[in-house]
Amino acid sequence: MALRIDIGGRPSGRLRFAASPLAELTAMLHVLAEPGHHPRLAGWAGDVWAGLPPELAERLREAEFLWRSSRADFLVPARPRPTLAEELDDMDQIDDEAYVAAALTTTCGSNRVHFGAPSPLADAVARERALDLAQARGALQEAFAERLLADPSAVRARVRHTLEQCAEAFFDAAWTSVAVQLATDLRLKNDLLKRQGIEAALASVSSAVTLAPDGDCIIVDKLQDNAIAAHHTGVTFVPSVFGRPHLVAIHARGWRPVVQYPVAEPSPSEPVTLETVTLRLEALAHPVRLRLLRTLARGPHTTGELAHAWGLSPPEVSRHLAVLRRAGLLTSQRQGRYVRYSVNLPDLTALGTDLLAAVLR
Repeated sequence: MALRIDIGGRPSGRLRFAASPLAELTAMLHVLAEPGHHPRLAGWAGDVWAGLPPELAERLREAEFLWRSSRADFLVPARPRPTLAEELDDMDQIDDEAYVAAALTTTCGSNRVHFGAPSPLADAVARERALDLAQARGALQEAFAERLLADPSAVRARVRHTLEQCAEAFFDAAWTSVAVQLATDLRLKNDLLKRQGIEAALASVSSAVTLAPDGDCIIVDKLQDNAIAAHHTGVTFVPSVFGRPHLVAIHARGWRPVVQYPVAEPSPSEPVTLETVTLRLEALAHPVRLRLLRTLARGPHTTGELAHAWGLSPPEVSRHLAVLRRAGLLTSQRQGRYVRYSVNLPDLTALGTDLLAAVLR
């Protein structure tokens, strides 16, 4: 499974490496929403939450689906600017339809507002479908979608104000702490791009990013089968310290593709027992179980949701989940008559950072 970005050849100008304050803030917000994905930043996340004004903490919770499982396209700029304020100004220039479509992608799950389809801002049927999808994700998503579709300008202003409050509360200090590391990584990437070409630069980004043999496509190992043309726009690569181990790809039609990549990997985890490693590796050896695990890494799912997502029968999914549970790689929580399964991130981390990165990207 992969995302293919068609760049139409090897000219180095098709790639741009640049740091983005807004993208790094979005990575920080993801850490705050999903600290289990980032065990080495758990202390930082705890300190930030403890120091947040109550109003800001509530605002982050009400809009966390903009950055929790995936990123709203407008939060990872294709044309990074030196300051957060400049990038927020650029975000304000996005038209309402594009902004709403990007926000609904994260609010409603993986169901995009399809290119060329009626806008939920103007079409009653599209609006009801968007609200139904948001409702299925939860009460917070439903309330956010209702406000967004009723008054997009007000929601946009509220989101911007929230991000500006984050700058004062924690981002400015954190950005200063990682600026040198980001600048160092960018010097390396741009030097490789200039001296050795696209293939060498991509190899330094991640083992999950490669150039197709014909040189026409960048292939990104992600939990999806998709393709997008970037002949004229090129691709932007944005380094991140707070985003590791995630590899984030923004590729909605009409947006310049962006790949946010980790600048470094955490040091290896402490080893677990050989018996435990064997049990877990056997559980992960089946490709269907690995796909299910990568899906669950994006958020809790029921057996029925997993079956629908992968075109499997519920009993077949249940058998695979049982193997993963016996290996200690899943946790479960009952909600009414449904059981939602989640990845046991601490135990998955114990298997090694390469596996963790492969599952979470």
